[in-house]
Amino acid sequence: MPHALWPVDPSVILPFLVAVSLIELTPGPNMGWLALVAAGRGRTAGLAAVVGITLGLAVWMLASAFGLTRVLLVWPLAFQVMRWAGVAFLLWLAWDAWRGGGAGADRTDDGGTRQALFLRGLTGNLLNPKAAVFYVALLPTFIRPDHGPALTQALILGTLHLAVAVIVHASIVMGAARVAGMVGGQARGGRARGAMALGVAAVAVWMAWETRG
Repeated sequence: MPHALWPVDPSVILPFLVAVSLIELTPGPNMGWLALVAAGRGRTAGLAAVVGITLGLAVWMLASAFGLTRVLLVWPLAFQVMRWAGVAFLLWLAWDAWRGGGAGADRTDDGGTRQALFLRGLTGNLLNPKAAVFYVALLPTFIRPDHGPALTQALILGTLHLAVAVIVHASIVMGAARVAGMVGGQARGGRARGAMALGVAAVAVWMAWETRG
């Protein structure tokens, strides 16, 4: 019988939070890129990227809740197109950082640059097929159809995942920015941009390998 007051089965909340926490703490494209941005550009820039990433996750969560992401499972070509588009986008970020316009740029209080990092975080997550697969493969295992409306449960659990993601990503930004400050301030100069570019390129290679299916 559906529970009108709380549609989500309380017994699944803790296991769900543990599962999504472990997933978010696993090294991946978001974690690596955020650490690079925060170390090279500072805390504010990193948090702008977090907002973009979170919005991208929210889009995937809503698409999954309404069943739109299942096309990636039933149509493998769509998954591959998105996969390689995401890898190409990360490689472009690496090239942009190498040229001095990306995560390793010297500007730290340019609002336009923060907006660009927000858009890059959003775009990068929209092109990350693992985000879609996460919601399609994991979220349904915690939904109990006999407890409440499936859509409502998906939206509540998805919102909890977004909260966990924000906490983890913000912690990465704060930690990376603090470490960068302890070792001599924000990364600057040609060598720093080269390190940023190589780091983002490594994230792209990692993403291509992890999503090879």
